[in-house]
Formats: sequence, structure tokens, C-alpha cells
Amino acid sequence: MKDWALRQLLIWGSLALLAAIILPRVAPHPGSHPASPPSNPAIALPAPAPVAAQPQDGSPNAQVFPADAQGHVYIDALVNGAPVHFLVDTGATLVSLTLADARAVGIDPDALAYTVRTSTANGISEGAPVMLHEVRIGQMPVYDVRALVPRNLGISLLGQSFLTRLRSYDMQNGELTLEWN
Repeated sequence: MKDWALRQLLIWGSLALLAAIILPRVAPHPGSHPASPPSNPAIALPAPAPVAAQPQDGSPNAQVFPADAQGHVYIDALVNGAPVHFLVDTGATLVSLTLADARAVGIDPDALAYTVRTSTANGISEGAPVMLHEVRIGQMPVYDVRALVPRNLGISLLGQSFLTRLRSYDMQNGELTLEWN
């Protein structure tokens, strides 16, 4: 793995972990609502992730995603109805969206409150806690997913606030299997 990729994974994993510790202590703003779907659904899809397959046991409520040559798994999902290209990060406590992806899913960047302060290898960073109405991978929907919009994130991360809502997830032999109820 390239040093910069490992450093980015460590930085954002640390950020997400710290956010998970701090985020439950941050009270929601009165009258706040989950982000609504974007008003313009004609958003171009990012470069597609490898196509998921059904597991060999034929489970209808599971999908298998291959890892790339570096061992990374990328998944294309719909967030609040808009396409988002994710790097799966099992070390990230929260789903994290880039500013561009946050905007695409209907989150107003001007309304973000960067109340979560974290300390990473690159110094102090800030993130804005948000609630995603729906994260959908194929036929698998997960509703009301806690997330973070950090400053200067290079790619959106699919973290534990989504993964732990599934029945299971498992990485073996270069493949990630997601199962849901």
C-alpha cells in the first residue's frame, strides 16, 4: 500500500473514531431534519465500482464486492437518492461524505455546523455531523444513518455507522460480503 493511502486511511479512520466519541454528546439543533433528497436528480455517476455479485450460497439478501489490487473495496450507493462512490473503511466509525457528495445528496454546505473537532496526524480537523435519510446499495436500504462531512476529504467513506446496521459484513479472500435482513 502506498504511504499516502495508508496515511489517509489512518487520518480519516482516527477522525471517524473521534467523531463517534464526540458526536453522541453533541445535541441536535432544534428543528433540524435529515437531509432531503436533491432537487435535481440528474447527477452524473462517478466511475463505477466493480459489479457486486450474489454470494455462492445464493442468499437473496447479500452482495459480494471484489477488492482492487491494493485490497480496497469501492461501492456505488444511493444516498438520499443521489449516487455516491464510496471507499469501504471498516476502521471509520462514521460514514463520511466529501463536500461535493454532501451537496449532491441535498445537504446545504452553507448550513453545515463544523462542531466536531478532531485531532489527526495532519493536525486539528473539523467535521459537521449530519443524518442521512437513506443509504442504499442495490436492494439494501439503511435508513437514518449518522454521518460526518469533514473538511478536505478526498473520497467518501462507508464506515461503521452503515456497516453495523447490516446483519453482517465479512472480508475474506479479497471479497467483501454484505448481508442484510
